[in-house]
Amino acid sequence: MAITRLVACLLLCTGFAIELTCLIESISTNNPRIEWKKIKNGIPSYVYFQNRIAGDLEHRAQLREPANIVIFNTSRSDTAEYRCEVAAIDDQRDFDEILISLAVRVKPVVPRCSVPEAVTVGTSTELRCLENEGFPAPQYRWFHNSEELPQDPKISPKLVNSSYSINPDTGSLKFRWVRKEDAGEYYCQAKNDAGHAQCPSQTMEVYDVDILGIFLKVCGVVTVLLSFGAFLCHCLKHGCLSKKGLNENNFNWPAQNDAVEYADADEGHFRHKSSFII
Repeated sequence: MAITRLVACLLLCTGFAIELTCLIESISTNNPRIEWKKIKNGIPSYVYFQNRIAGDLEHRAQLREPANIVIFNTSRSDTAEYRCEVAAIDDQRDFDEILISLAVRVKPVVPRCSVPEAVTVGTSTELRCLENEGFPAPQYRWFHNSEELPQDPKISPKLVNSSYSINPDTGSLKFRWVRKEDAGEYYCQAKNDAGHAQCPSQTMEVYDVDILGIFLKVCGVVTVLLSFGAFLCHCLKHGCLSKKGLNENNFNWPAQNDAVEYADADEGHFRHKSSFII
C-alpha cells in the first residue's frame, strides 16, 4: 500500500469549497482504515474518524471516495494543516500518511480611518487606518486627492518637501510638520491576496497660525481680570469687605488704674498707694 507522498500548500479564498486529496495506490486491503486530522497551533483534532465527519467540520465536510475530504463554505478558522492517515493491515506496508497545509484567505473589510478635520501649518499630526478581518494581514496604502502617496515622498517632485511617513503594516500616516499643500481629501486602502477594501474619503483642512483666535483669547482673559477688579472695587466702596466696629466701642475693655495696688494691710503686707509720700 502506498499514498501519494507530498506536502501541499493550498491557498483559498473564504466561502469556497476545497477538496483535500489523499490518493491511495496499489492497495491490497479491502477496507483500509482512513482517518483525517486537523492540526492547528500544534494541537491535532479529528476531522474524519470511525467513518464519520467529526469536530468543527461535522456539518461542512464530507468524505469523497476513496479518501478525499471536501470542505464546504471555507472560513478563516479552517486555516491549518490536515493529515490523512491510512492503515491497511493486509498490505506489506500497513500504514502511510500525507500532510496538507491549507491557508484560507479572507478579503479585507472596509477599514476604519481616522483623519483630523483641521490642523495648523507647522504642527504634527497622524492619520490612522485599521482593518482586522482580512487574512493574511493586509498592507495599507494612503491616497491624497485620489492619488496614491508613495512610501518615500522624496521620489515625487511635488512631494519632495513633504514630511510625511507611511507604515504599510500598521496603516499610520504621520506628518512631522504640516504644509498648506497637505490639505485635501484622504482615504486608505487595505489589500491582501484575497482582495482589497477602502474607507470613504475624508477632508483635512490646513490653517495658518490663528492670530485672531489668540488675540480673542487674550482679550477674554483681560476682560475677566477687569471684571473681577471692578467687582472688588464695588465691594470695597459699599463696605462689603470692611470690618465694622474696629474703631468703635464694640468691646468693653476693663478700666485701668494708674495706681499700683498691693494686698491689704490686714494680710500683713505693706500697701502702697498713689497718695503715699515719703
